[in-house]
Amino acid sequence: MLIARVIAEPATLSAFGADAVHALESAGAHVHSAELLPDFGDVLELAISGDRAAARSAIEATLAPVDLLLSTGLPRMPGVFVSDMDSTMIGQECIDELADFAGIKGQIAAITERAMLGELDFAEALTERVRLLGGLSEDAIQQCLDQRIRPMPGARVLVETLKANGCVTVLVTGGFHQFADPVAGWLGFERVVGNRLATSKGRLTGELAGDIVDSTVKLQVLQDEVSRCDGVPSLATGDGANDIPMLVAADYGFAYHAKPKARAASNGAIDRGDLTSVLKLLGIARSEWVTD
Repeated sequence: MLIARVIAEPATLSAFGADAVHALESAGAHVHSAELLPDFGDVLELAISGDRAAARSAIEATLAPVDLLLSTGLPRMPGVFVSDMDSTMIGQECIDELADFAGIKGQIAAITERAMLGELDFAEALTERVRLLGGLSEDAIQQCLDQRIRPMPGARVLVETLKANGCVTVLVTGGFHQFADPVAGWLGFERVVGNRLATSKGRLTGELAGDIVDSTVKLQVLQDEVSRCDGVPSLATGDGANDIPMLVAADYGFAYHAKPKARAASNGAIDRGDLTSVLKLLGIARSEWVTD
């Protein structure tokens, strides 16, 4: 049985009826039940059998715009949460903002966009962008953090609520420790995995210190944490092509305001709300949310 949870406009959900059910069943998804979650008046839960892809397309066409999660069986509280950072937990791409301090934001942002769309090899694109930053003052990192980098709405509530319910939280990024470590502190992540910009005499060298964190590493981090925690349900959030393997591997993989390839590969998508939509779709009652 496939459980589909959908957040949509209240007026749209209140009008959900025979016509919507007919549209879903015409797409090959038999609707067994449809009801609002008790704690959330804007979350519709559907019990469906049939083709997953067809059901998702029909739901999105019938109720758009939506946030959604499709899972096999009722969603459970995850025991591991692994998330991307840039454009997922924060609203910026750190390397693009740092490039602005070097006067080359347009050049680097164009490479970033193509890498996120999956049009460029991630490692090659990262190496090229870091090379272009060579010679920039190390002080620009702190200036960028102070002036440009801001958490996504709902990010801290999501992380702290999951932690309060015993979930292990890991921030894993193709970005840089110089940004990810402070961001993890702001949001409450317990562990950080990322790349590191090499520096010398107060300036960026244009190289990375250590191995590159790419999609393979992100996936491995998720798998290792799940194994360490005895196979608990897993949650992942991300937005770009580099996140796809971990989004697919997670029990609940949410593409957050994501690029098309990442969105298509995931069983969850947040397109209209903030990161607290993840809590709602998992069915975590508002009384359990950590909002301090």
